[in-house]
Amino acid sequence: MARFLGTQPALRGARLALGLSGGLDSVVLLHVLHALAPRFGYRLRAVHVHHGLSVNADAWARHCRRLCRAFGVPLSVRRVRIASRKGRGIEAAAREARQGVFTHVQADIIVLAHHLDDQAETVLLQLLRGAGLRGASAMPAVGQLGAKRLLRPVLEVPREAIERHARAQGLEWVDDESNAQDAITRNYLRHRVAPLLAARFPRWRESLARAARHFAAAQADERALLRAFLADQGLRAPSEARLVEMLKQLAAGGARTEILHDGARLRLYRGRVFVESVARRAVPAVRPVPLAPKAGIAPVAWRGERRLRIAALGAGELRFRRVRGVGIDAARLAAGELSVRRRRGGERLQPDPGRPRRTLKNLFQEAGIPPWRRDQLPLVYCGEDLVWVPGLGIDCRYHAGPGKAGIALEWRVARPA
Repeated sequence: MARFLGTQPALRGARLALGLSGGLDSVVLLHVLHALAPRFGYRLRAVHVHHGLSVNADAWARHCRRLCRAFGVPLSVRRVRIASRKGRGIEAAAREARQGVFTHVQADIIVLAHHLDDQAETVLLQLLRGAGLRGASAMPAVGQLGAKRLLRPVLEVPREAIERHARAQGLEWVDDESNAQDAITRNYLRHRVAPLLAARFPRWRESLARAARHFAAAQADERALLRAFLADQGLRAPSEARLVEMLKQLAAGGARTEILHDGARLRLYRGRVFVESVARRAVPAVRPVPLAPKAGIAPVAWRGERRLRIAALGAGELRFRRVRGVGIDAARLAAGELSVRRRRGGERLQPDPGRPRRTLKNLFQEAGIPPWRRDQLPLVYCGEDLVWVPGLGIDCRYHAGPGKAGIALEWRVARPA
């Protein structure tokens, strides 16, 4: 395990929280992590989730307290209430409850004691359920749990090796009586199926764990991701050769990267791919509004329409929806003449009352709005006041107060046909 920890960045000074059930696996992991803490410089604590599902649950919590006192490791015992739902068993509900606890633990890294047998059983279960790549990838050795990093340092260690360590070190652990119940699918595989597999395929666990790594690699394959992205944008899948070429351009390109595909333009900004329409779908017939030229101002009176077509911005639509307590203050909007204008440069907006009025350029950069989109956005004015900008929000002077009538605006641009 020291070799595994040695590959992990930023462990020194990090706060590690170990999920401690009191069973064999987590007790051994506690022992090893405690021993390695001086070498790697992390701060270790343990978290015991009290599910209350067993008559022995209180005894398990007491065992964890005694164990952590002996090691001098801080322990938090968190009680949860488990409620199974339709289509989801107690095991899944308990796992979800544990994840909820770990998500809110004050730690940088969550450490769990899943081992090789657990991984092999998970892959087998997922395959028998007909899972796709994501399910068959099983558990990653390094992953994420919310904003926290998640480590499984003994994922490649078989259970018998963990037990040998525990006995050699004189460690004590508890046994969950539910692990003997073959009615639970995972236990059935462990007690009935695994021995048969081991008799015929001695390295079946390693083989399934290796398959999980292959599935995970396939899931993360950039070509599969790009195909899925294009499909989500309503675009047809390119040929294999074209797909490889697109990936090369995206990987090597910068802000000026442009790829034409299926009537759309793919562009890159800050590591994100944006899709811009070239050929557009027809949009519902609404009142066309000529946008004011860049050098002039031609106010457009809003007469209560639900939609305004901005023909000069590529069949875009401004949509108006009456709301209450949010949006633009309807009374203030009615007091002045509404106009829609194109960006000219130098405009300022104050979406947040706690921050100063700032230029649109600065706000666009902060919001990550690509440069080529900025001049294609309609700016909504009330008199000479800039009131609303798509992607940036409402000027704080025009926010509708609690309970007051408001108008929510939305800028819609047709997606590629």
